[in-house]
This record gives sequence, structure tokens and C-alpha cells, in this order.
Amino acid sequence: PYYPFYLPEHYRASNILKSGRGFCISKASLLCALARASGIPSRVGFGTVRNHLATQKLIDFMGSDVFVYHGFTEFYLEGQWVKSTPTFNAELCKKHQVIPLEFNGREDSIFHPYNTEKEQFMEYLEYHGTYADIPVDDILAAWERAYGKDRVGKWIEDLEKAKIAK
Repeated sequence: PYYPFYLPEHYRASNILKSGRGFCISKASLLCALARASGIPSRVGFGTVRNHLATQKLIDFMGSDVFVYHGFTEFYLEGQWVKSTPTFNAELCKKHQVIPLEFNGREDSIFHPYNTEKEQFMEYLEYHGTYADIPVDDILAAWERAYGKDRVGKWIEDLEKAKIAK
């Protein structure tokens, strides 16, 4: 979540690859671009989730354990759209005792509701639809409503100061 997010170029696949990092929306954007380059019809989708296992550091940063406009990718395969969630790497899954998501191309691959310890993990609260491209203005407006305009402004200011946003 500590990756630039407020300009369309922040979601350009080449920029994400070059930086070697990103959060759910940038990863979904990259996966969508890679699928399209392989001839697979793809789009990005969004939902709001509550992460019951979020770290205190992340909750303090976000101001909540609710993540508005969590990103995922959809692929059109065998006559249907299927979801894939390219968010957590194996190390993060292990840390939170979450089984890594697998994608078989036939069924949605979205966050598990519970971890292996039977603790509540991820709860889907709302879907925001699917898009051909990242709706940056919609995301920023939703984040300002959810987290506060001052908090979102501070995130941008901190990224600008760190020169990460370029």
C-alpha cells in the first residue's frame, strides 16, 4: 500500500515492472496487461474488503481495516469471466497462516474468508464493478470519502517528498 497511486501512469504495466513492487490495484493492472499481451481478454475489478488480519502498522496507516477499491483481475476463459486476486506473495501468506490462492482458470480465485487457524481473514463487503482500465479518479474520490481527504493528501505528499511517485 506504500506505492504511488494517484496518477494513471502509476498503473502502467511498464512502470510497475520497473519498480518491482506494488499493491493490489497495481498488481491487478499488471496481470491484466500481461493477459492481454497473451491474447486473453481481461479487465480489472474492484471490491471493498475488510482484512481481519491486517497488521496494526497497516491499520494505523490506512486508518481502518477496510480496504476500499481492492483490485483483482478478471479473465474471459472458456466462455465466462473468472476472477484472480494477485495480491499476496507466498511469504505474506505464510506469515498470516493463509493458504496461497490458486487459479485454475475455471473458478474465481478470491481471498479466503478464514486462515488455516480458522481466524476470520478477508470479508468482501461490496463490489464496485469491472473496468477496461484503472478508474483513478473514482478510486481517489472513494478513498477520500473512506479515509479522509487529509489522509489521502498526506499519502501523496509523503510519496512526492520521497520522490517515489516519479
